[in-house]
Amino acid sequence: MPEEETGRVYSERKQAFAAQLEGLLANNKHVLVISADNVGSQQMHLVRAELRGKVKAEILMGKNTMIKFVIRRYAATSGDASYNRLADLCKLNVGLVFTNEDMSTVKDILEKNKIVAAAKAGAMAQCDVSLPSGPTGLEPTQTSFFQALGIATKINKGSIEIISAIQLCVKGEKVGPSEAVLLGKMGVKPFAYGLIVEKVFTEGAVLSPAVLAITNDDILKVFSAGIARIAAIGLETGYPVAPALPHLIVNGFKNLLAVAVETEVTFKQAEVMKDVIANPDKYAGSGGGGGGGGGGGGGGAAAPAAAAKAPEPEEEEEEDMGFSLFD
Repeated sequence: MPEEETGRVYSERKQAFAAQLEGLLANNKHVLVISADNVGSQQMHLVRAELRGKVKAEILMGKNTMIKFVIRRYAATSGDASYNRLADLCKLNVGLVFTNEDMSTVKDILEKNKIVAAAKAGAMAQCDVSLPSGPTGLEPTQTSFFQALGIATKINKGSIEIISAIQLCVKGEKVGPSEAVLLGKMGVKPFAYGLIVEKVFTEGAVLSPAVLAITNDDILKVFSAGIARIAAIGLETGYPVAPALPHLIVNGFKNLLAVAVETEVTFKQAEVMKDVIANPDKYAGSGGGGGGGGGGGGGGAAAPAAAAKAPEPEEEEEEDMGFSLFD
């Protein structure tokens, strides 16, 4: 960050940070913008260690004004104005993850490292939080917290008991101070904090992280459905599109075969079909299997013999076996 560009004197630490960021922009194709709200330093250390061990990715955190300035300057010097879109994403408590590896794998590593935490006053609730009915284990002197929240309670065996279940937090709304204190006293930790991928910057485009969940099978399924629709349109209109071409050829052969059967016109592929129609007796035995020709007569004589022997089991049932129910 030369002094003549801005007229200011920057420290060596800032110049080193700018050089590092410019190097990451130049050497990596993908950038994941992550939100780091309520993420501690130890949790961040564990994520960095896992990224170094499994994939080649690097997390960069810093002041948004500094990061924006370096990114916009890199966009001007490199001639790629699309990096200005990345600079616009640097708002609030965010960081950048640079990688050349599969982005879905990096995303899974970033978001799977979560730490369970208690509810804090003023924080956005990640999910609905409810207290079930029953004993709380709190002393009767703590009833003021329940009364402030309008929760009906009673004293049972020296402890506070909630009469009916009550919802304390609603997803997407701020946690109140009374709710946070009550959940803390009861030892409830309803939330889990970790890094969240907000946006993906790749090849000059800003994408939603939902695109990382798309697999090759999903792409092939959509592609196959599109080909089937094109083939259906080609068959209906008779237009020879590539996906419908095999079906058009088969349908054309069927039409030629029908014409050959109804007229005297013939061709090599139609001779067998015309011979079957002209001489049906010649092919009558072909459907009965290969061994039916030599033993046809014997088979016909065997059928009545088998029918005549059918009543024999009844004679066996009528035989007296020498037993009685009253023996």
